[in-house]
Amino acid sequence: MRDALITFLQQSLGPSGVLVDGKDTERYCLDWAGARGAEPLAVARPASVDEVAQVMRYCHQHDIPVVPQGGGSGLVEGALPDHHTPELVLSLERLNRIRHLDPLNFTVSVDAGCVLQMIKDAVQAEDCFFPLALGAQGSCQIGGNISTNAGGLNVLRYGMMRQLVLGLEVVLPDGRILSDMRPLHKNNTGYDLKQLFIGAEGTLGIVTGAVLKLGPRPIHSRTALIGCPDVQSVMRLYGLARRSCCDLLSAFELIPRACIELALGAAPALKDPLDSTHPVYVLLEVGASGELDLDAMIETLFSKGLDQGLLSDGVLASSESQAAQLWQFREAMLEGQQRRGLHLRTDIALPISSLDAFHQQAEQLVERLAHDAEVIAYGHVGDGNLHFNVLPPAALSDDDKQALLHDIEEQLFELVAEFDGSISAEHGIGRVKQNAFLGNLSAPQYDIMRGLKRLLDPRGNLSAGRILPRSDGR
Repeated sequence: MRDALITFLQQSLGPSGVLVDGKDTERYCLDWAGARGAEPLAVARPASVDEVAQVMRYCHQHDIPVVPQGGGSGLVEGALPDHHTPELVLSLERLNRIRHLDPLNFTVSVDAGCVLQMIKDAVQAEDCFFPLALGAQGSCQIGGNISTNAGGLNVLRYGMMRQLVLGLEVVLPDGRILSDMRPLHKNNTGYDLKQLFIGAEGTLGIVTGAVLKLGPRPIHSRTALIGCPDVQSVMRLYGLARRSCCDLLSAFELIPRACIELALGAAPALKDPLDSTHPVYVLLEVGASGELDLDAMIETLFSKGLDQGLLSDGVLASSESQAAQLWQFREAMLEGQQRRGLHLRTDIALPISSLDAFHQQAEQLVERLAHDAEVIAYGHVGDGNLHFNVLPPAALSDDDKQALLHDIEEQLFELVAEFDGSISAEHGIGRVKQNAFLGNLSAPQYDIMRGLKRLLDPRGNLSAGRILPRSDGR
């Protein structure tokens, strides 16, 4: 089967369209978090939608499992080749054209393999703005962003990826092309089929193109870092900011002191941002495309926050370079956390009004299970997304760390359910969170999801075992 597949791919995609040697396929077996997949049957690298369709038709006819792959920045092992069933990796990296940019309609049509930063730069040159902002935007691909319904830093103002897609082109598991690339801001004609594939993590079809919604480019923005006494004060300050900033608030990040320490350790060039330390910090940003006095807006927020005892100190960036330095704390802390080795990484969503109560109870939970574990809880609290992460005691063996983190995660997810939350705000389910996901599905939810999978992928060969269990017989 493998020899025939490779021959077909070489004939159909050309010599640069298929990789078979282990040293060439190695990078397709790793993701950003360090997880490793198995050696694939091969790596197909189609350069057009028709080539994607050709590959999928062949694999459907010959019952060959396929896993699509974007930029490799996923965190739930959804795009890594499977260890139990050999799979063909289908990389979208050569499908990377910007097809059409319409600044008057505020839309851009792109191939799925376009790197996010490339899209942001292209639309900015036309005085437009694509708001999706991620730490991995220099490597992640827009097709992966769509397939995982990416969130990022600006969800508070602009919404998830689901709100930014106007049209979609998808190759189905049997090789048929489902295309609706109309750049319409309003379209109310029957079922909105594109929504089936946004967030489906490549299990129902392979996204090959999209029409994205743009906004006017903010001509000025302001970034501030604020020191607060506790999470409750942060949440009250958030409510004040939403009402004081005229819907111009694009980011509102919770950063505990532990994260500042991680960032300082990972990036020695950084200096402590404020004169004194604080238990928690807020990193916020406002932006406008019109002539508004953003400095006065934030200074008014500072004044009201001080009067109400919600903040102790703060700094307002006076230049783009200072703003970038403040945002560097948000990025460097992730590297610092990664350097600490094995740890629990969660991506939960909660009603914003419940975040403080959840945070308190979750910290108590960790204290009961391991009083010397370190909680690193940060996130996009303006949209209820909390990354409640736990660093296990360094003295434990790896096996004991794994067992402890498993227990913490299990009980933490039970607490999330009590607060009507979600175990995944933006990272997805993949394979890593599948058991927890299935345990919280109602029978009707499971039946509908399984029915959609069987309808679109009756042989169960596309991203098998991700989100839902493998199909019968696979």
